[in-house]
Amino acid sequence: MRSFAGKVAVVTGAASGIGRSLVAALVAEGARVAASDVDEVEASDAVRAYRVDVADRDAVYAHADQVVADLGRVDLVVNNAGVALQGTVAQMSDDDLRWVMDIDFWGVVHGSRAFLPHLVASRGHLVNISSVFGLIGVPTQSAYNAAKFAVRGFTEALRQEQSGVVGVTCVHPGGIKTAIARNARTSDPAEKESFGRSLDRVALTSPDRAARVILDGVRRDRARVLIGPDAYVIDLLPRVLGSWYQPLVRRVFSPSSSGRRGSRG
Repeated sequence: MRSFAGKVAVVTGAASGIGRSLVAALVAEGARVAASDVDEVEASDAVRAYRVDVADRDAVYAHADQVVADLGRVDLVVNNAGVALQGTVAQMSDDDLRWVMDIDFWGVVHGSRAFLPHLVASRGHLVNISSVFGLIGVPTQSAYNAAKFAVRGFTEALRQEQSGVVGVTCVHPGGIKTAIARNARTSDPAEKESFGRSLDRVALTSPDRAARVILDGVRRDRARVLIGPDAYVIDLLPRVLGSWYQPLVRRVFSPSSSGRRGSRG
């Protein structure tokens, strides 16, 4: 997909952050966009707004049918909606774990499966957003790790299955300057403010820059897209150190380390 002019794109999590920047970038390149979120999305002549909870399978499948009915086809889907959680395995509740998995993993699965027949018809492209935490394990991020590693495996397998038919790209952002911290959950409510500050400190890349990198990856039919200098460093850790990256990461991200730091991508 060398050009987005005249294409129909679907973007989830479009009310803010990377999703909102993707909508703007796609419109600027001449695409029509079906933009969805659980929060309100601004509509325009080129943007059709939808209220969709990606954790709701039936709602996502109905959304896919509605988009085709409204816009006629689907050429690009970006499963971007996501949430964050801080908490150790011992601390976090089953409800919090389920919340993360339902949105960050199952939301991607629902979006991929619901739109796949339409992408096959258009020989289009699918983008699933994982994270740098889909590349390494991090203390207090086990739920997020589980979801994002699962997205990575699901997407890499799907790319092989759809080779020559649908382009499939897995994206691993590093720290992005988004509002995810404001919507994050923490197992200890007293840590919510410090967790938000820690996310802001490691946010090196703007959402607009992230959107440009993602769309360039689609043009090049890249299997994997890393966003931000921190993403390239994190990608190297397990490649160079193997499992020995874990003591290093534990010292940096352990709950007992200075400032109780955490991160996500």
